[in-house]
Amino acid sequence: QVQLIESGGGLVQTGGSLRLSCAASGRTFSNDAMGWFRQAPGKEREFVAVVSWSGAITSYADPVKGRFTISRDNAKNTVNLQMNSLKPEDTAVYHCAAGSYRSFLASEYSDLDAWGQGTLVTVSS
Repeated sequence: QVQLIESGGGLVQTGGSLRLSCAASGRTFSNDAMGWFRQAPGKEREFVAVVSWSGAITSYADPVKGRFTISRDNAKNTVNLQMNSLKPEDTAVYHCAAGSYRSFLASEYSDLDAWGQGTLVTVSS
């Protein structure tokens, strides 16, 4: 049984930075893409970023392009999300997930293999 645990959320001011981390246990994720979704208060869940199993391919949602960077370390079974130039619109619960790359791009939530419990990011104006 795979478990994902996120950390790194918190409260920051507009323009600040945070680094989210996701640690996996129970099964290797060497063949899975890993990435992030977020859900803002009162809004639907949305795709944020994904990185392929090799770390060579990444994709980002338009609102975070140029500000967020995703990376992974398969030896440690971790994925990170560096968030810079944060905006109030980035306020959300951020969930780490693992699964096929195409499932992330298509937001096929049910096809993903594992989800973390979420970590809250709050950006004040």
